Amino acid sequence: MPPDDRTSVVIITRDRRAELLHTLDRLAELPERPPVLITDNGSTDGTADAVARHHPAVRVLTPGENLGAIGRNLAARHVTTPYLAFCDDDTWWEPGSLAGAADLLDTHPAVAAVTARILVEPGGTEDPIVEELRSSPLPRPGWLPGPALGSFLAAATVLRTSAFRAAGGFHPRLWLGGEEELLAADLMADGWWLMFDESLTIHHAPSEARDPSRRRADGIRNTLWYTWLRRPVRPALRRTAHLLRTVPRDRTTAAALLRAAAGAPWVARERRPVPPEVDRRLRTLETAQRTSTARRYVG
Repeated sequence: MPPDDRTSVVIITRDRRAELLHTLDRLAELPERPPVLITDNGSTDGTADAVARHHPAVRVLTPGENLGAIGRNLAARHVTTPYLAFCDDDTWWEPGSLAGAADLLDTHPAVAAVTARILVEPGGTEDPIVEELRSSPLPRPGWLPGPALGSFLAAATVLRTSAFRAAGGFHPRLWLGGEEELLAADLMADGWWLMFDESLTIHHAPSEARDPSRRRADGIRNTLWYTWLRRPVRPALRRTAHLLRTVPRDRTTAAALLRAAAGAPWVARERRPVPPEVDRRLRTLETAQRTSTARRYVG
């Protein structure tokens, strides 16, 4: 396969030097030879210097603080290719998948994002979320070559650069943790389609350097903020009530709910429900969200 100049890879990282270097080694072996841009979110383990030594062609942005998902926005400003592929410092694309995603986006100009199948390493087993993507209940037009999605996974998705920028990227207040859902709703409101493609693959070797309690707290807060910002009143009340019934009852959850409530003034100012047609599509996900075993607030 000749090099493919259609897609850049964007990564955010913080204090995961070993995992990041492993990912960069895998990306360097891709036949597509994509340009790689990294936002180092304030690492203290010498990440930027290590990348410069081992992968000098990789561009590293060092904002000097932890921007969370907004680090992706920063890197995306420097992307010059029509498509950008997100991955994390512990995920890497399989050879040919970036070219396959670019082919799909070339062929279907109404698609903004295509999410790949995720294999969990070292065993290469399918992530439980994949079956939910594969069986997505969203209605789809006949021309869409795969299941339509109501959101995407930033660690496993290729997006149309122009659509990402036009939608404003990831919202700065959400920081990290389920931040994709709000951006996905805005892309759909702009008329774009999101989809899953079985033929694309990304590998995930979950890093042990993570704070599961912080991740859960941010996920709860961001789910509520997204729901209040973009869903009409009745669906918003249904999802809020379900979340309150099902989240663990502990200090982490209590702190998340307090932080969500503290954001109510700015949420009220910025509230912009999606158009009725988009909300009708999102309503088809409500049963799957309630019964999901892959998307649980744990940690």
